[in-house]
Amino acid sequence: MTVTIKRIRPVLISVFFFAILNALSPLSVAAEDPPDAKTITGAGEHFSWVILDELKPDLERKYGRIIKLFGKESMLGAGCGKGIKKAKENGPGHETFGFVCCPLSPEEVQKEGLTAHPLAQEALLILVNKSNPVEDIPIEKVRAIFRGEITNWKEVGGEDKPIVVVLRPHCPDRPGHWKTIVPALDQFRKDRLDVKSEAEVVQRVSDFAEGVGNIGATWIFSSDEKVKVVKVSGLAPTAENLKSGKYPFTQELSIVTHGEISGDLAGIIKDVQTSKAFKEVGKKYELVPRN
Repeated sequence: MTVTIKRIRPVLISVFFFAILNALSPLSVAAEDPPDAKTITGAGEHFSWVILDELKPDLERKYGRIIKLFGKESMLGAGCGKGIKKAKENGPGHETFGFVCCPLSPEEVQKEGLTAHPLAQEALLILVNKSNPVEDIPIEKVRAIFRGEITNWKEVGGEDKPIVVVLRPHCPDRPGHWKTIVPALDQFRKDRLDVKSEAEVVQRVSDFAEGVGNIGATWIFSSDEKVKVVKVSGLAPTAENLKSGKYPFTQELSIVTHGEISGDLAGIIKDVQTSKAFKEVGKKYELVPRN
């Protein structure tokens, strides 16, 4: 027992250190320029920037509008709440829309005056550090890890090392997303490392050889990120496995708007939902289009 405590203590001290840094780090969102009648602004979940950035040049040419996207700076925690806030800024001469990765309840839609425009189903990737020899974890053992019932990698075929759970507990009152892993926040492991964005999930799993976390499949990995995606029960996070219902960890991607929207914005959203270009981007990230 003493050996176990000695082994875990340095990891927990590191987790505590990073948690303090995370709490103290000032968050600042990139400054937005004053409204421009020709500009349509979108903000929200990171996937929005990834998907629309690839479609933006063609959409701008087709509609003669400037599309300004915020989301790349997801390290700052710009998520579903930012997307809804941005959508609600929509008005004459200042057109806006937002992006969310959680289904909105009918009550929230009605209360906030929102319209949800479904885009795609996205896999949640289970990430571990590249140095971790584990390549595949049974679905129920993934859930047991996040609940804190499995706390050592040797229990899933890895080395005798404590597991560090990294979680971005966003949108706790909305369905989907991390709730497809564990359905309620109070059921997750208590001594986990909470972060504010997917970028921080990737960073912390890179920091800790013992780390595990989850992010959406639209993440663009860089060569300096020391993470890898593991299979669950032999299943890769592919569109085929999402369609069949075999891959269990998913989230729903949507555009949200508020009030009446212009013909241009309506056309842009329809093109994003149904265009061949969007379907090609979907293939790249193993998305399942909803239209």
